[in-house]
Amino acid sequence: MEQLSAGQKLDRAFEKLGKKKTLSFELDLDTDVASLKALDAKSDPAPGEEIPEQAAELLSGAKITVTVQSKRPLDESGEKDLVGTALKVSTSDGDLVEYRVIGDFTYVRADLATIGEMTGNSLPDADELPPEAGAMKDVIEGKWVKINTKEMEKATGGRKAQGGPAPEPSLDAKTQKKLMKALREVIAREVKFKTAEGGDGTEHVTATAPFRTLVTELFGEIRPLVKDLPPGMDLPTDKDLKEAPDAKVTADFTLKNGALSQVDVDLAKLAETAKVKKLGLTLRMREGAKPTVPAGATKLDLDNLMNGFFGAAMSDAESA
Repeated sequence: MEQLSAGQKLDRAFEKLGKKKTLSFELDLDTDVASLKALDAKSDPAPGEEIPEQAAELLSGAKITVTVQSKRPLDESGEKDLVGTALKVSTSDGDLVEYRVIGDFTYVRADLATIGEMTGNSLPDADELPPEAGAMKDVIEGKWVKINTKEMEKATGGRKAQGGPAPEPSLDAKTQKKLMKALREVIAREVKFKTAEGGDGTEHVTATAPFRTLVTELFGEIRPLVKDLPPGMDLPTDKDLKEAPDAKVTADFTLKNGALSQVDVDLAKLAETAKVKKLGLTLRMREGAKPTVPAGATKLDLDNLMNGFFGAAMSDAESA
């Protein structure tokens, strides 16, 4: 029977993820209100700019769920292969915002009332909106709306929709291989791995490294490849990274029958002088549920919205 090192087991677990055509994961911010406030205080915010209590409460229980569905295995897929994507941000009190991109449409819903309370921006009551608002009433009420994706790209200045050249792929295959080779060399050199057996086919692989040393080495390996990276990607210098904390950080990878099921990272030590008791990230892999079209979504026509509702609002403002 082949004996694998801890690093090899982790490599194979990630390779299994790449062979899937549908993948879902949930990112959980494992912290509390006191820790978030301590971090905010350390950043020395201006008077009145401190993180609001409600915002800290929402963030402390925040979860992000992402699903990607492709025609091909994900490690071979490009943008044209994606047939559905979905993202949802939720808290212990419910969903804050969710969107799905399926076919020609992007589907969106959001709890704008809660977001408004969190940010201090109040919203008008849906019943107070004029007829020109159309589907904006559904937006404010937190119902599903759908937007033609090409129209949305055009409205936001997307190059594809304007007839210009399509954006280049973020990384070509050759650059990806160079990047992965560089990252693996740094990880093999700087990260210490350890395994621990669990019950029922479960195994834990822990990876520990000093944070500043690790990121400095990683960016040092990536820097020679910067000419092959997408435009606008500015990498931090060694001088910038000297300010990063050098505490050791440990990531705990849970493998179930050789497949990655969960990652836990404790970031509390990186807070240094801030009085942080709980600060971590948990990534849970889920069985890939295919993104589906939400029932009853109202079409949001951006042209009519801009020319009708917002146009009328501007006219009223000018005549006031």
